[in-house]
Amino acid sequence: MKKLENKVALITGADAGIGRAIALAYAAEGAKVVIIYHSDEPAAAQLADQIKKEGGKAIYFKLDVADEAAVKEVFSKVNEQFGTVDLLVNNAAVNGSKTPVKDMPTHVFDTCIKTNLYGPFYCSRAFLNQPGLKDGNIIFISSIHEEINTAGNAEYNASKAAIKNFSRSLALEVADKGIRVNNIAPGMILTDMNKEAMENEQVRKEKEQHIPAKRAGKPEDISGIAVFLASAESDYVTGATFVVDGGLSINIGQGA
Repeated sequence: MKKLENKVALITGADAGIGRAIALAYAAEGAKVVIIYHSDEPAAAQLADQIKKEGGKAIYFKLDVADEAAVKEVFSKVNEQFGTVDLLVNNAAVNGSKTPVKDMPTHVFDTCIKTNLYGPFYCSRAFLNQPGLKDGNIIFISSIHEEINTAGNAEYNASKAAIKNFSRSLALEVADKGIRVNNIAPGMILTDMNKEAMENEQVRKEKEQHIPAKRAGKPEDISGIAVFLASAESDYVTGATFVVDGGLSINIGQGA
């Protein structure tokens, strides 16, 4: 039997990068996948088609996770079409603006916090309030920047630090209800969030020199952990953060 057989998994930001890799990995393990995308409908449709061609089940919805009412509406539609969501992956996020705090417009700060913190809050609350929920699993995709700070990304770093503690607090609230909550903190993964490293080999190689594993990560490096955390194999794991960065954060901590 597959690890996620007949589970319903809703993944935000699933049309690209880490979210897409998790969607494919969950589908391969038997989950029915709900693809949540913000703007790239063709990519979401292509992913759903790919999953179906490989024998899986998938549907997709457009959603701005920072829109509280829209989150409720999407969960209602998913419940009608696929039933209760068993697995929630809070992956959707926006990057930092690289703007110093003294120059940062309020709307830039708001956009990041609304998407990266309020979005997971809205989705987690909607997940927990499903009428048919008996147990379940919530996974947050954070960043090593929840601990490792960089100048010019105060809003992003703050949002990810908040997510780490939000996930831990939530884990305490729902553990006795059979619901597990965990956090994955990726390092440098080759996705659109690290576009410069993807498009410029010299930049990528320079950054890789600080990574003990001597390579940037792939989305699949994250999806494997996400499958483990969603499956019965991690049944006694909750409130944990899994750092997946090739050793980058400990190397930075040693003054690299």
